[in-house]
Formats: sequence, structure tokens, C-alpha cells
Amino acid sequence: MILERLAVGSYAANCYIIADQETKEAMVIDPGGEADRIYKKIESKDLKVKYIVLTHGHGDHIGAVEQLRKLTGSKVLIHHDDAELLEDPALNLTLNMNGPDIAFKADKTIGEDAKLAVGKHKCSVIHTPGHTKGGICLYFGTLKILFVGDTLFYGSVGRTDLYGGNHKQMISAIKDKLLALEDDVTVYPGHGASTTIGFERKKNPFL
Repeated sequence: MILERLAVGSYAANCYIIADQETKEAMVIDPGGEADRIYKKIESKDLKVKYIVLTHGHGDHIGAVEQLRKLTGSKVLIHHDDAELLEDPALNLTLNMNGPDIAFKADKTIGEDAKLAVGKHKCSVIHTPGHTKGGICLYFGTLKILFVGDTLFYGSVGRTDLYGGNHKQMISAIKDKLLALEDDVTVYPGHGASTTIGFERKKNPFL
């Protein structure tokens, strides 16, 4: 497995690149900005990007999507319930951010339990609404790694005061779906440091 993390853009959003070491097939998760920097990393590893997967539709996670899609020829995926955010700068918040307004369409929408694969590495889509209506996590079960976007953080959880946010829904999704995973699953959030399910189960004051 190849796993790279790049903190990109003015909000230091975590963009992840995960790939199969043998086939070089790759997935880019949340390319929030600095498309050229992300693409240089892809080229340096000689990767072939199959998917750009968005954990949700906020501007700090989607800023490099259009340029990266053109550079790689890959498909952009997002949950059904967040597709509207991509098409509206007011909803994806870029209307009020320091940068261009962003509006584009995903190539495909996905839902709960969708299966994606890069080479031999397969992941399941877990719908975790609360930060947005269509927030998702990506769980690579055999690797015991979980990409959570802005749903869960080291010692914290995502904000729920924006369009589509619902705190009760988010806490329920985390407890019912994410904390059902094993303690040694590594959690990779949309901002900040990685953590584990076990640590968050025991130490996260919001849970």
C-alpha cells in the first residue's frame, strides 16, 4: 500500500492519496487545494488515479477537484445528498472564502455500503451525516484504516452549524457506525493529526 497525506490550501485540509503498490492504481480523497502539488506527488509515485472521492462538499475539501480531474482523467465521486453542494458556491461555502467561487458536477454519486477498489485494496462507504447531509467515511477493512473527513477528529468532532448540519445525527452516526469498528483502526481526519477508534472511544469528550 501507498498512503500519502498532504495538508493543502489555506485551511490545511488533509488530502490523502491511497494506492496499490503493485498496480499503481490510486484514489485521491478530498483534494482541497494546490492541485499542482498533489499532481506532482501522484507523478512522483507513477500512480494512475481511478477516483477522486469527496467525503463532503465543502470548499476547503474540493478546491483542486476540477484541475486534478483534468490532469488525471479520473472520476469524481460524492454522496447523493452532497451533490447539490458541489453545484452551488453558497452551499459549498466558496462564495465567502478567499478564492474563486466553485461550482461543478460529480461524475457519479454514491451511497451507504458502496464498494470502491484501487488494485487489491477495497473500501466500503459509510454514510455519516451530521457535518453535512451527505458526509461519508471510507473504510479499508483489510488495512484497518478509516478516512473520516470532517466527521471525527483527534479528541473532537465536526461542526454542525452549517447548511445540512445536525449534531444529534452526527453523534449517532459516529457511535453506531464508527465506534462499531475495532480499537486498532487508524482514523485519518480531514484536518489535523490521525488517531484511532480505541483512543476516541475512551478519550473523546464529545462521545
